[in-house]
Amino acid sequence: ESPAAFRRELRTAARTLYETRPTAVSLPNALRYVLRGMTGDTVADLRESTITCAEAFQRDLAQAQDRLGEIGANRLRDGDVVMTHCHSTDALSCLEAAIEGGTDLEAIVKETRPRKQGHITARQLREWGVPVTLIADNAARRYLDRADHVLVGADSIAADGSVINKIGTSGLAVNARERGVPVVVAAQTIKLHPDTMTGHTVEIEMRDETEILSDEERAAITGTDASDEATSETAAMDGDARSHKAELTVENPAFDVTPPRYVDAIVTERGQFPPESIVTLMRELFGELTDDPWDA
Repeated sequence: ESPAAFRRELRTAARTLYETRPTAVSLPNALRYVLRGMTGDTVADLRESTITCAEAFQRDLAQAQDRLGEIGANRLRDGDVVMTHCHSTDALSCLEAAIEGGTDLEAIVKETRPRKQGHITARQLREWGVPVTLIADNAARRYLDRADHVLVGADSIAADGSVINKIGTSGLAVNARERGVPVVVAAQTIKLHPDTMTGHTVEIEMRDETEILSDEERAAITGTDASDEATSETAAMDGDARSHKAELTVENPAFDVTPPRYVDAIVTERGQFPPESIVTLMRELFGELTDDPWDA
């Protein structure tokens, strides 16, 4: 009913969205972009400017990915074999641009447990006519001898050039370095994490254990009844249920951190950078940090 109430409700909504995904920085960067562009003296003006900013952000994002793809495609040559991990539209944009430019490629696609996002990548590449070899995650080391590049995306990139991406990326990068296979990270600048310039660390999201182990599988391992395991998930679980739960711990981190020494280049819509110099781009884009708009 008033501009102050509108701003307050929008900040509350932004904070709720921000707290849903603690690792992927594209979400808070999008929220910053939209909320900082909100202007006007009436509720109608504020609403219109917010929608305009959101639409402009979507257009910029699409153009950024196209430009990123063109830059990343320059690293690929006829006959190259590219190994991927998880599903990244930024990484795929590099492959798509190369294919559209007439470059023949092959792909080795890691399935990416526990949710098998690699299947999405394999399906897209097959639609483009790219020969695909789908492998289990723990077979990556064996197949790196056939790869010319490792190409992955990023959920966040820290100021020191560390890459936060789907769990398993770090181990792949270490193995690739040992094999002499360059690791390229494709990431729009929306993936840069400005908070890390002031020393903040990136929180790693922990996902539900049932992605790894169902209640029935847990019961089979622990020798308990599945109904007891279900009971242990409730707030009112008894001591026996707690002890059964404690007998087997399941952890399901969604992401890991790849140190910059294992990354050859970070490709963005602004160009490609050695990871150690990404902080320069981050300062150019974000300047001196102020409080986030949802905390105002």
